[in-house]
Amino acid sequence: MKKKVLLALCLAAMVCALSACSSFSVSGMDAMFRDTTGNRQLQTGTEPAASETKSAPEGDTVTISREEYERYKQFDDVLQLMDAAQLYFYQDVDKNKMLEGAAAGALKGLDDPYTFYYNPEQWEKMWEDDKGEYAGIGVMITADYSTGLCTITRVFRGSPAEEVGVRRGDILYKVNGELTVTAENLQDAVDIMRGTPGTTVDVTFIRDSDELTLTINRANVVVNQIESTLLDDEIGYIAMYQFAGECEKEFEQAFNELKSRGMKGLIFDLRDNPGGWVDAAQYIADLFLDAGDLCTLVYRDGSEEHPYPLKDGKTELPMVILVNENTASSSEILTAALSERAGATVVGVKTYGKGIVQSVMPVGNEGAGFQITIAQYHTPDGNALHKVGISPDVEIPLEKGDNGSYQFADVEKDTQLKKALETLEKKMD
Repeated sequence: MKKKVLLALCLAAMVCALSACSSFSVSGMDAMFRDTTGNRQLQTGTEPAASETKSAPEGDTVTISREEYERYKQFDDVLQLMDAAQLYFYQDVDKNKMLEGAAAGALKGLDDPYTFYYNPEQWEKMWEDDKGEYAGIGVMITADYSTGLCTITRVFRGSPAEEVGVRRGDILYKVNGELTVTAENLQDAVDIMRGTPGTTVDVTFIRDSDELTLTINRANVVVNQIESTLLDDEIGYIAMYQFAGECEKEFEQAFNELKSRGMKGLIFDLRDNPGGWVDAAQYIADLFLDAGDLCTLVYRDGSEEHPYPLKDGKTELPMVILVNENTASSSEILTAALSERAGATVVGVKTYGKGIVQSVMPVGNEGAGFQITIAQYHTPDGNALHKVGISPDVEIPLEKGDNGSYQFADVEKDTQLKKALETLEKKMD
């Protein structure tokens, strides 16, 4: 927790420092600490002389320690750039946007695609996403930072995207004919595709190497994170699309409902689930595991933490977990725990391999925030999965040309689901 607080304070201090810049005629640090007489007050461990204190009008002198001064001086170049923009840029300058850019750039310097800054608008939208309600076209997109490609992994039922024929497996290529979409600017594309219900947006996809441009109406979209059914009289099927909102409660409700209908075995589908809140994975794991740990967090200094304890009271049930190359993060944490400690059989293809955990925190007083990678996680058996992934017990890739655009619980067309069903039936014999 100390690390998280320190990180938040550091970023807040940076923004505070940046906001104190003055004119370009003096350096940024000079502007910060110059009084009306041209003297700078710097506390060096002794009390300032009375004459020094009286020489500047009240409020014009800032007394800080040398350590603080040297810390702020690191941002001198940034302050000078802001001053230069105020003087020379050919259009009016929005200082707040520059400060947002500076904050975003500071985190971008960590060279971690999972660490970034949210301006107030993005922060609000992030929580809106978590609730599962927004105005847009109704798709889930997975970004591959190794290729830069952004792929549609789910088209929500009854959504505008479904109405015009967007399919799972389509590659998001352009938005409004201008923005070419990559993993780096995906959030910009999402912001454009969202908007006022009833308005339209032109979206270009790549499908089978061909470009396909569709005009899509924006509408209010309600995202369900869980779908469930019985595949036969005894085998339940639950698909979870993201660890967001109240997904863990939705899962428990679906699980209990299937048990009441006679479920004796479960197929838990985590394909294309990019992860989300780890405490939701903890809640679900607690239904199937006795006391222990969901995972271990390992920090950069080698220290370990066990922040996700489990309690006794598991449900004994044969289980198969379906995974694919887009199963990541919290999905992998849960898959590993259920595989190693509950004997679940993993079916599909190797998972993504995102074995790092992010913390999400607010920053400043304007409604902004950030997320930052804080640790790697290890499975209950001590395995590190980052950039490794989970290899399935039963491997079954999709056939060539199969992009998974079939309906939910379609055992005949979904070959991976069919294999999972066969595998579970053998476990239950």
